[in-house]
Amino acid sequence: MTVTALAANDALKGTIYPSRAAVVSWIFFDWAAQPYFTLITTFVFAPYFANFVAPDPARGQALWGFAAAAAGFTIALLSPVLGAIADASGRRKPWIAGFGALLVIGASAMWLGKPGDASLVLPLLLAYAIASVGVEFATVFNNAMMPTLVPPEKIGRLSGTGWATGYIGGIVSLILVLGFLAANPESGRTLFGFAPLFGLDPVTHQGDRITGPLTGIWFVIFVLPMFFLTPDYPAKRPVREALRAGLLELKQTLGELPKQQSMAIFLLANMIYTDGLVSLFAFGGIYAAGTFGWQTIQIGTFGIILAIAGTFGAWLGGQLDDRLGPKRVIAGSMLILLLAIIAILLVDKDSVLFVKVAPPVAGGALFAGASERAYLLLGCLIGAAGGPLQAASRTLLIRLAPKDRIAQYFGLFALTGKVTSFIGPLLIGAITAFTASQKAGMAVLVVFFVAGLLLLARVRENS
Repeated sequence: MTVTALAANDALKGTIYPSRAAVVSWIFFDWAAQPYFTLITTFVFAPYFANFVAPDPARGQALWGFAAAAAGFTIALLSPVLGAIADASGRRKPWIAGFGALLVIGASAMWLGKPGDASLVLPLLLAYAIASVGVEFATVFNNAMMPTLVPPEKIGRLSGTGWATGYIGGIVSLILVLGFLAANPESGRTLFGFAPLFGLDPVTHQGDRITGPLTGIWFVIFVLPMFFLTPDYPAKRPVREALRAGLLELKQTLGELPKQQSMAIFLLANMIYTDGLVSLFAFGGIYAAGTFGWQTIQIGTFGIILAIAGTFGAWLGGQLDDRLGPKRVIAGSMLILLLAIIAILLVDKDSVLFVKVAPPVAGGALFAGASERAYLLLGCLIGAAGGPLQAASRTLLIRLAPKDRIAQYFGLFALTGKVTSFIGPLLIGAITAFTASQKAGMAVLVVFFVAGLLLLARVRENS
């Protein structure tokens, strides 16, 4: 489906925007894609791979990190190019379909990852890299559709609603897996005390491995409304011609970027604070496991609670985005994250903010210790701030970028979010190893958000 009158210029009177059903269908892309990040990269498959497929957890974490770095490098290299091609050709949906297929293929292949089979390590890492490239590139082109869906004054709300919907999708998928599919190999029961559905074998971790095919099926089902109901740009020119034009435009954009001071500073700020946010989410569970001895059930439950906080945070952030502007929402989110990190560094098993408390009792009730509850509260603040930070960031990019090159700038946006994504984990790992202190390693994240705030202060929204 295409439309001939689109929002190429925010000031153009009489712009025709699509129906509410079209907008809701676009929002469901976030719902469709989020289980990949929730189930595979964070809470279920990645820990399973490191602990049961790889030779040992340390090498498993390293191998997974190398695959993530390879995928990130590919994304960083090609995102601006593909965005430029999409702007020149005018189409978004064909790109979303193609890269969505990579996500489905790569994710589904993870079912093959039997525990202890060293021959599957390399194929699984390749599948993970393919799926990661697919989901990130599909997201670039999905983001680029936003200015054609709603008036400029509603883009913040649209972005926040999309992020909130994605968080809900992640919550539902995680509850489905932990409650009904993935069982403890010793007890044979899921988090809810049930035998796994479909006869999934706990011993061979089929409940963990099913997250791959489940992610693929989930994406296909919930992305279809966007293809059927959300309008796309009409095709402007053939792909080969669009390739030449897109690369030329990209060259011009990079040449002009130093003159667009606010855009250049924002992209630099996004690079830094995104590294901090990604590292915070990646190491939050590891830090909790080391500090409190949390296992899969505690970390999985922690993930669900964080996702719920993130849902409300993203929704509220979208409302504030339209009222206060995305720059203020980003700054406020970073300030909350900064204060939460500092507070987390002052939480130990037997103390909270220098006040002594009784340590958690081994085998006790879930989150029964005062320090655990404090960490949980701070984690909710991080979850609630993380959604608005990401949602308002893409809104600010739309306000700063030329309207006829949105996909190209989203490619640069993806580039800045990936090109240095190894720096945060590398610094945390190096400092932790050097000091033998998890706290010292996590403390480096303070620098990321302070630097992000200082750079953001120099960005002018209307420039």
